[in-house]
Amino acid sequence: MPFSITNLTKQTPPHLPYEKLFAVVLGKEYYLSLVFSGDKRSQSLNQIYRNKTYIPNVLSFSLSDTAGEIFLNQKQARREHRGRGESYEYFVALLVIHGMLHLKGMAHGSTMEAKEKLLLRKFHIENTLA
Repeated sequence: MPFSITNLTKQTPPHLPYEKLFAVVLGKEYYLSLVFSGDKRSQSLNQIYRNKTYIPNVLSFSLSDTAGEIFLNQKQARREHRGRGESYEYFVALLVIHGMLHLKGMAHGSTMEAKEKLLLRKFHIENTLA
């Protein structure tokens, strides 16, 4: 199977069109593992592979030209979403898209942000935070 989701936390991930996002952003020939993790694993991976000590909200690891892994820290996403003025579900969707775009080779910047917003609109993922 080219797409898998693993939840290593006690929290249930939001119900989002993960597989459809994956097919549009990365294509069906790509192999993606999406892992929902917590603080310890995310911080450890960030330290080992990026030499950074902070707790990240999302990490993307390209394994080859056609395979990658995304670790999304649900606890960190919960801590950050309100400060950004975004609902939790919207922010998680944004992080998943963000991670996928990194796997496609995109770097931070206005082009990436525009693509993220376009994909969120395309999949009717709206910010419901009032």
